[in-house]
Amino acid sequence: MTLAGCQQVSVVHGSGPAAVHALERVSLTIHDRDRVALWGRSGSGKTTLLHVLGGLLTPTEGSVRWRDQELTSLDTAARARTRAQGIAYVFQGANLLPHFTAYENVAFAVHATVNGGGTLAPEQLLELVGLASKLDALPAELSGGEAQRVALARALGQEPQLLLCDEPTGQLDSDTSERVLDLIDALQRERPFALVVATHDADVAARYERVISLSDGRLAGSELPA
Repeated sequence: MTLAGCQQVSVVHGSGPAAVHALERVSLTIHDRDRVALWGRSGSGKTTLLHVLGGLLTPTEGSVRWRDQELTSLDTAARARTRAQGIAYVFQGANLLPHFTAYENVAFAVHATVNGGGTLAPEQLLELVGLASKLDALPAELSGGEAQRVALARALGQEPQLLLCDEPTGQLDSDTSERVLDLIDALQRERPFALVVATHDADVAARYERVISLSDGRLAGSELPA
């Protein structure tokens, strides 16, 4: 089943000779339980495409759909409500609220969702990502990998149908990166969501069933270069 997608999407910043084309006529479809990597160098457009797919950014041209809803026809508030019905993010930085504990960071996000929370309590979500002992820890007291796992618990608490991860291991060492990616994979096997990961790392991209390569805002292929 088609879950999300965009057709002939362009994103242009500025105008005239100084205009920057972040995306140019990109089309992409995401299906239920897909495992997709958006791969490219810094500035290739992968983060912009991720934000377009999730309704965080309205394209200059083209259409974006989430399930049966055309996102580009909605105002900012309506898009936010639509996102809350099944789209969750894990950003490159964990983006945790610095004065909230791990428990509070997860609880705040879960209770802000449309249905006021899912089937798992914050402590259960943190246990799911191996952080049952860190409920009361502030972000400054967590390692980079632990903070990213809190961010993942926060996203899973929204019970997403689509999880969008922007360079989820970009600030982690290689061993911690592997553990975080393995955890995401294991959670997806247990919970029915589609996964889209934006990455500049070819080894990370190679973990996924579909690899969408981007270069200078354009689709450059559907596999990693040899």
